[in-house]
Amino acid sequence: MIDDLPPLREVIRTHDLRAKKAFGQNFLLDLNLTARIARAAGDLHDADILEIGPGPGGLTRGLLAEGARHVLAVEKDPRCLPALAEIARSYPGRLQVIAGDALEVDPLAHLTPPVKVIANLPYNVGTELLIRWMTPRDWPPFWDSLTLMFQREVAERITARPGSKAYGRLALMVQWRAEARIVLHLPPEAFTPPPKVSSAVVHITRLEAPRFPADPKVLERLVAAGFNQRRKMLRAALRGQHKGIESLLEAAGIPPTARAEEIELERWCRLARVVADA
Repeated sequence: MIDDLPPLREVIRTHDLRAKKAFGQNFLLDLNLTARIARAAGDLHDADILEIGPGPGGLTRGLLAEGARHVLAVEKDPRCLPALAEIARSYPGRLQVIAGDALEVDPLAHLTPPVKVIANLPYNVGTELLIRWMTPRDWPPFWDSLTLMFQREVAERITARPGSKAYGRLALMVQWRAEARIVLHLPPEAFTPPPKVSSAVVHITRLEAPRFPADPKVLERLVAAGFNQRRKMLRAALRGQHKGIESLLEAAGIPPTARAEEIELERWCRLARVVADA
């Protein structure tokens, strides 16, 4: 055991915490696994942790046992609050729980840098939260690193390389401003109830500045247009972006007959600069 609290199955029984589809819940009950996820985020002693969707608190306990300075947990399901209150009593002054929707709550007033985000994200909001954290108005963002559980397919899209099927907008958005790698694979049977898909934990470390200069809005617009019609050649997929797109592609060192998935990040950024100047 990592602490004096009861096993998670007992906590779930006591508080009648059957996982609900409406909340995108799949509980991770193995405290050895939650401790591994906590350790994948590095040293926690000098950091505040933001956790989204703690549920019955398996990962929360792992974070606190691994020495997190302060954990702020945002939980939408009111049924989980009594179980989280028990954890708070076991770790006095180190766990704060906010009841609410992670898409609507602003946690920044409750966090002191450096901040790490560590979460077994509810499947139904995971990608949306990642996009928000990767596209703040100002960079660098409030967080130093993100250690997040996703469906394996999403994890592979985040870490994908050019030329692969998974390579697309998500890979470019994350890798433009951060280092991303998969640190742990989890089979469906690790969860209660088991989801239909495998999961993976991705560790993302921010860069102080984007890898290559580009206007974020122009880059996002071009990448979205290119990958929305990924079977088309770029001269066709990007036709609506600029009337002289073919010559702009050539100026950026991109063959107009290339497809979106063939173009690495540096050339997408070069194209964004060329289009912005035009």
